[in-house]
Amino acid sequence: MSFNIDERYSKMNQGEVLLAYKGSITAELITNVLGVVESKLDHVIDKSITKKKIYNILVESLQNLYHHVDDLPYMVNESMDIHFGIFVISKMDESYVIRTGNFIKNEKIKKLTERLDKIKSLTRDELKELYKFVLNNQKFSDKGGGGLGLIDIARRTGGGVDYEFDNYDNDYSFFSFKITIDN
Repeated sequence: MSFNIDERYSKMNQGEVLLAYKGSITAELITNVLGVVESKLDHVIDKSITKKKIYNILVESLQNLYHHVDDLPYMVNESMDIHFGIFVISKMDESYVIRTGNFIKNEKIKKLTERLDKIKSLTRDELKELYKFVLNNQKFSDKGGGGLGLIDIARRTGGGVDYEFDNYDNDYSFFSFKITIDN
């Protein structure tokens, strides 16, 4: 196993870090984080539209992280339980960046890559149309909407999303998702 979670976490901690976390992803944690972030944003950002955009994207990102993390069938070490994830919120130059990371089964990578590449290739108007189409036509999965969260994030950021996968073992990879929000 050449993947090192501490190296990935360090790589994700770029810019002026407002909040960073690695560990077990729970509903209680997300609720607490959203409260802390809302308060922190009030102190560091003047424009209410920017605060609202960051907060809404963060909600969607953390929900995705919580609902779509693939639990490892084993505990890797004391700090990495089976429901492990990472998120970092930082300011870089004039933008804010939200980074999330979680384990994903390798069998899901192709479908997720195709979905993300499609979303990244669309214009703002095309994203709006795709969002409406999925909202009105796609069945909802047992883990949430049919990709609505990813489409909504791309809509709100003008396509400012990027991703990568690090191979972990024969069954799992680590999915890193980066969202850039212009100020």
